[in-house]
Amino acid sequence: MFFKEVNETDLGETAIANIFIDIFMPMADGLYVKVYLLAYRIVCDRNNNLKYDNNSIARDLNIPLSDVIAAWKFWQNKGIIKMHKNEGSDDFDYSIEFLDLKRLCTENTLINTASIKSDSDRIASTAENPSMSKMFSSISKIVGRYLEPSESTAIMSIMEKYNVTYDLMIYAYQYIKDSTGSSKPVKYMEGVIRNWYDSNLHTTEDVKNSFALKSERYNLYKTVFNELGFYRQASNPEKRTIDTWLDDYNMDIELILEACSKAKNVSNPSITFINGVIKKWNEKNVKNLSDLKLFEEEYKQTKTSEKKSSASHNKKSLPTVKTRFHNINQTFNKYSPDELEKILQESQKDKFK
Repeated sequence: MFFKEVNETDLGETAIANIFIDIFMPMADGLYVKVYLLAYRIVCDRNNNLKYDNNSIARDLNIPLSDVIAAWKFWQNKGIIKMHKNEGSDDFDYSIEFLDLKRLCTENTLINTASIKSDSDRIASTAENPSMSKMFSSISKIVGRYLEPSESTAIMSIMEKYNVTYDLMIYAYQYIKDSTGSSKPVKYMEGVIRNWYDSNLHTTEDVKNSFALKSERYNLYKTVFNELGFYRQASNPEKRTIDTWLDDYNMDIELILEACSKAKNVSNPSITFINGVIKKWNEKNVKNLSDLKLFEEEYKQTKTSEKKSSASHNKKSLPTVKTRFHNINQTFNKYSPDELEKILQESQKDKFK
């Protein structure tokens, strides 16, 4: 409940159109409102000092003259005042013309929909939310200026649409400033937020971890290409292939580099060639160097067994040819050398009688 004390003492009053309080005041920084109201009070005072100017405002509010001019530029941009440059070399010497807000409203040149009033209510409500106010203050520092009302309402809409936290919104603006070297329109920022949302990144920590992973993955791409002797960036298809080795096949990087080393003797090594090797290893459940060592040992043993088995089979399959010496060999095998010599001597006796 609000009420006003009745007092007959007349100290003067300045009438401010409600449209300024309802619509324009919530849009502006408090300093800009002070500049507007103080100058408007002088304009409305019939006994005002005509020498009162922007320097006077700067002195009374104890602010730099440049801040006063910045305030007038803000209000001129909103269409409720006009700045007229006075003759001379002073860049800060302006006369200010206050436009009739009632006329502007009646002519519907500024406010023509209920949505604008609704937006102003939303901006005004941020004063009741310390976290929201802190966020807008932080963003203003990052972009180096006060946010336009349209920017503030757009930011709030984006936060609702993508369920963005205050910290993540601040981080998005800082990320854009750091990566591009300048501030960007709200639409650009929304594109960044949308990409994060589509990638299931909903907090500042999620985004930072994603950046760390991308940096690590970039180094892995570079390591693989260096091992192959490639001095260029990996193409997107090549990156996807390497991602498959790491993410789908769950291969150790040491094993991947071992596959790359096997390609050094190939005339034209390529990711496609390495992919063929790694696919075979994956089919054999080879995931690291230890698995590879066991696989190669088993492979050698299998080959050795197959070779012995083949030789034995070939020997058994040779045909047996019987000759007239076949029986002699069998007979000789029945006697010892001494017995054979004795038999030979006995047989020779009859021949020399």
